[in-house]
Amino acid sequence: MSIGRIGIVALTTAMIAGCAGMDRKECELADWRAVGYEDGSRGRASGQFGEYRRECADHGVAPDFEAYQAGRTAGLAEYCQPSRGFQEGARGATYAGVCPAELEDGFVMNYDRGRTLYLLESEVQSVANGIHQRRARINAIERELAAVSTRIIADGTTGDERAQLVVATKQLAEERVRLGREIEDLEVLRKQREEELAIQRAELVGRL
Repeated sequence: MSIGRIGIVALTTAMIAGCAGMDRKECELADWRAVGYEDGSRGRASGQFGEYRRECADHGVAPDFEAYQAGRTAGLAEYCQPSRGFQEGARGATYAGVCPAELEDGFVMNYDRGRTLYLLESEVQSVANGIHQRRARINAIERELAAVSTRIIADGTTGDERAQLVVATKQLAEERVRLGREIEDLEVLRKQREEELAIQRAELVGRL
């Protein structure tokens, strides 16, 4: 590969990585077919070319739409495969409706399967986080109760202060009970979602 070609590829790669604020050299030397292919293979919407055109217009350069479109079509043929649809859905990516009609059904069907798996996994994680947060709060409450008990029996604590501390103790104890009940409910919910997730995974094994 010549030095000039290496430079063009480097510029094109940099532009794909972050096209905002493209300078004149990037606009003039970009391999628009390669840019289109990369956008297509990543499932980017067709409106992306409009962004390139607006930025390059500031430098008096018009991107090659035909080259870009040819590259994007080839990239979409790679992106719009059923296996890729599942991968995109399973990682929580957004589908921009870019696949051609002859490829879209298979892509979307598997995207939806992956998306269902992603949502179940996210819910399981969310419930687990909720349980962890409540347990952490209960541990904090235990420390607060110990500190309050120490203050109640301290020689320098006044009667009014003891009364306030007793109220605080009651409130903390009630919060501890409430959090314990919430944890029990969340544990039940987590088990349900984990069972649903296991069923979904088993079904996917038979489909993919």
